[in-house]
Amino acid sequence: MTTTAESGSARNGFNRTGKLLQPAALARAEERGLNDAGYLDLLEGELESTGRTQDLMVTRLVPAIYERYWRPALGRAFKGFTGPGMSEEIRIARLLLGLGEGDTVLDVACGPGNFSREFARAVGPDGLVVGIDASRTMLERGGQELRQSRTPNLTLIRGDATALPFRDSSFDGACCFAALHLFPDAFAALDEMRRVLRPGGRIALMTSVRRELTVKPLKPVLERASGMRIFEGDEIVAALEERGFSGIHRRLSGLVQFVGGRLASE
Repeated sequence: MTTTAESGSARNGFNRTGKLLQPAALARAEERGLNDAGYLDLLEGELESTGRTQDLMVTRLVPAIYERYWRPALGRAFKGFTGPGMSEEIRIARLLLGLGEGDTVLDVACGPGNFSREFARAVGPDGLVVGIDASRTMLERGGQELRQSRTPNLTLIRGDATALPFRDSSFDGACCFAALHLFPDAFAALDEMRRVLRPGGRIALMTSVRRELTVKPLKPVLERASGMRIFEGDEIVAALEERGFSGIHRRLSGLVQFVGGRLASE
């Protein structure tokens, strides 16, 4: 049963998020409101899957074990045993985003909101975090965690990363960890993150990278088998530079890269 305090907390975040939505999305949000699972659903139907890995994200099993078991184990497999653990990943994301009190942050492909909740703590009560994901089951799990944590400055939305429902220049930071390689059009998602960032806004990405230890002819085979795109060495850095980001930092760990940059201030 949802208490009055829990309902008020969710409503506070919902009202603040409404100011960031495009007119059509705002109208849909006002019509639908927060659902019983605690998130705002702005999608009609399901998005097209890119393959087996993405299919798992909409099951009941993976969201239930994602935060504690699935994500740490999968990350370890790709980052290597000497790569950063989950707490270190969150620290890297916060550093790349340069989070401060009062910031407004978008967490793209937020899953159950494990990073989103940490960002909400970092930006404080005057800040706002919006987590967006296409998976109902992930967001249902995130809604449960959100009710337990009573985080009034966090809203979860079901939406499309390649067609974000937000107004231009709405966010101080945008994060997308462990998902860009799963999108049907990764560069459209980057375009959208760029669009919704304010001047001086920061981006933080964790995604795949092909290292020399990965034989290039095997790349299409691995991509077809997993449904995951494997980016070439400097592909993401170049894409950020093309979109106006500078001061780009990159850290490699196994088959994973952490990349961040900042837009010029006006």
